[in-house]
Amino acid sequence: MTGTFFDTIIICTMTGLALILTGAWQSDLSGAAMTTYAFATGLNAQTIGPMLVSIGLMFFAFTTILGWNYYGERCMVFLFGTKAVLPYKIVFIGLIASGAFLHLDLIWIIADIVNGLMAIPNLIGLVALRHVVVEETKQYFAARYQYSEAQVQ
Repeated sequence: MTGTFFDTIIICTMTGLALILTGAWQSDLSGAAMTTYAFATGLNAQTIGPMLVSIGLMFFAFTTILGWNYYGERCMVFLFGTKAVLPYKIVFIGLIASGAFLHLDLIWIIADIVNGLMAIPNLIGLVALRHVVVEETKQYFAARYQYSEAQVQ
């Protein structure tokens, strides 16, 4: 929870402000190059800014890999049992290694597709349980209405 807060609120806000305040968002740069330019300009130091971005990017990438590994491992245990963990780890490590050699656009396409595929079981569950959700919602509001009527009288 603390890591999510730190990454999302502190790091993203700091990066966004650096991009906006230095005008780096108007440059022809993109991604890490734009962020490096923003920090180098904002800190008025051509060596400290890029070094901070590099170190931050390294830690962010490493913790993201650890987080996705843990999440995927827990999903494999839930879906297939503990016997599926070792094959999952082997495939995961292989994909990390191959990611170092693939073109960045291809990596983003694969990541988008896989993240989209993760939504499919959830969407199936939502559609299958829609009647339960409607019934529970009706019961909730009926009970709430009865409670408010009892307080008014």
